[in-house]
Amino acid sequence: MTTHQIHLIGGDAEEFIQLEEQSVGNQCKLSCEHRGRLLSAEALDFFEALCIIRLELERDGLIPFCYGASLNVYPSPMARQMGRGKSGYKMKMGKPAGREDAVRTFEQGADVIPSTVKQQREYFDEWLASLQQ
Repeated sequence: MTTHQIHLIGGDAEEFIQLEEQSVGNQCKLSCEHRGRLLSAEALDFFEALCIIRLELERDGLIPFCYGASLNVYPSPMARQMGRGKSGYKMKMGKPAGREDAVRTFEQGADVIPSTVKQQREYFDEWLASLQQ
């Protein structure tokens, strides 16, 4: 089992979650305890499981500060299937993502742009559309 300590935006200055990552058969499971509640999600990849946890945190106005919750980061279908959603790509409008744009889902960096699940998905859809122009 792998653990990721992730700072939460919108909470107390020192508010974190300890996400526990676990593979259960072909399912990817994330769990953490936050404000006295157990948050848990199972999905086909860790990015999707993170999105489920994020939706719960959003109810409290919280956003994890990691690339998996950054507005301009999204995993490719191959990263989701082969890499189980543990990495994604930084997207730039009108430009295909390349190897140099790869980031790890649970890591953080100065260029993380905290976003809701909905905002991130909308940005991804806009980015896809920008590649068609």
